[in-house]
Formats: sequence, structure tokens, C-alpha cells
Amino acid sequence: MAIIKLENLSKTYSSQVEEVQALKNINLTIDKGDFIVVNGPSGSGKSTLLNLLAGIDEASLGDIQINNISLSSLSDRERTELRRNKIGLVFQYFELIPVLTAWENVEYPLLLQKVSKSERRRKVDRILEQVGLSKMAQRLPSQLSGGQKQRVAIARALVTDPEIVLADEPTGNLDTKTGEKIIELMLNLNREYNVAFVIVTHDLFVNKYAQKLIEIQDGILKIKEVNEYA
Repeated sequence: MAIIKLENLSKTYSSQVEEVQALKNINLTIDKGDFIVVNGPSGSGKSTLLNLLAGIDEASLGDIQINNISLSSLSDRERTELRRNKIGLVFQYFELIPVLTAWENVEYPLLLQKVSKSERRRKVDRILEQVGLSKMAQRLPSQLSGGQKQRVAIARALVTDPEIVLADEPTGNLDTKTGEKIIELMLNLNREYNVAFVIVTHDLFVNKYAQKLIEIQDGILKIKEVNEYA
């Protein structure tokens, strides 16, 4: 079942000096439960693609539909609300709130959704257990390793039960061994929750986990490989 459809999508950035076409006529369907890995050199359009999928940026041409709702038809406030309820975000540098504990960082998006206290406790406790951080729940980010911080970030992205998680270089700030553990965790959660993941990465070891492997070169998207896994 399609969650997101990109139809003839293009993005152009303009300056006084030149116009740069970051993405060119992109067509892509993201289905429920997909595990997609996106490769490409710096400046190829990978981060632009994630920003468009998240509704942070707007397309120059074409359309993005999430659950058959066109993002171009939504106001800024409506896009923010959709992102809050339907999309989880994971970043290379974790973006945790330093004065909040791991537990409170994961709870934070539920507070924005005005979820009840009892339901927040149930959901946060459950997801922290699933990412293996129950015993670290009361630690501040400064007291956690890089891999533990990324686990908190993944828990925060999933605690709202999104339909898709967008991850921008989630292993880029980690050593290879820790990075592999993080990707394996994402894959396990992808299967358990049947939530789609789109992972933008320079780390080629991530490719072996991809259900769909996509390459972006000079703003042009190409599906390189489709793998079925149990």
C-alpha cells in the first residue's frame, strides 16, 4: 500500500548568480513497510529529497502525496501537523535536547501531540525497552555513547507511531560496528512496526540491508536494486 507518491518532482534553488536544479523529474512510490536506502555523492540531492518528503521544503514542480493528500494543498501549519503525526525523523547528530533525560527526549513528541500521561508512560517505556535502553532512561544525552544517543533518537522517531521514518546519515557519526548495530535495529523495528524507512547514507555497508536501493546523481533518481527479504 502506497504511503507516499512523488510525481514528476523537481526542486530548483535560485540565487543572484545561478539556478541549481537539485532534483529533476523524480517519480517514486514508497509503500508501507519499505526499507529504502538512498546513496549519492555530496550535493547530489539526497538531503533535498528528505526535506521534501518531510514537508520541510516545497517542490518547484510536481507533487508529493502522503496518504493521497497533496502537500502543496496544505498550509504551513497543516504540514507541521502532518509531519508531527505521520513522519519520524532521525539525524546524523542525534538532535537530542541536552537538558532532558533519554526518557524525556522520547516523551517530548507525545507532549506535542497532547497524549495523556498514562499513555505517554506506556509508549515511552515500551519503545525504550525495544531499543535496549530501559536502564539508561534517566541519563542525560551527555552521559550516553554515540550509539546510545542514536537509539534514543530512533525511539523518539517511532514513539508517535509514524507511517514513515526519514533518516539522514544515521550512521555518519558512528564507527562501523556501532553503525551496523543501528541499521540492524532499524530493520528489526521496520519489520515489527511495518513502518517504512528511508535512509540517506554515504556508508555503503548499509546497502546490503536495503529492500530498495536508490541512487541519486546530479538530481536524477535511479532505482538500482529491489530485494525481497523474509
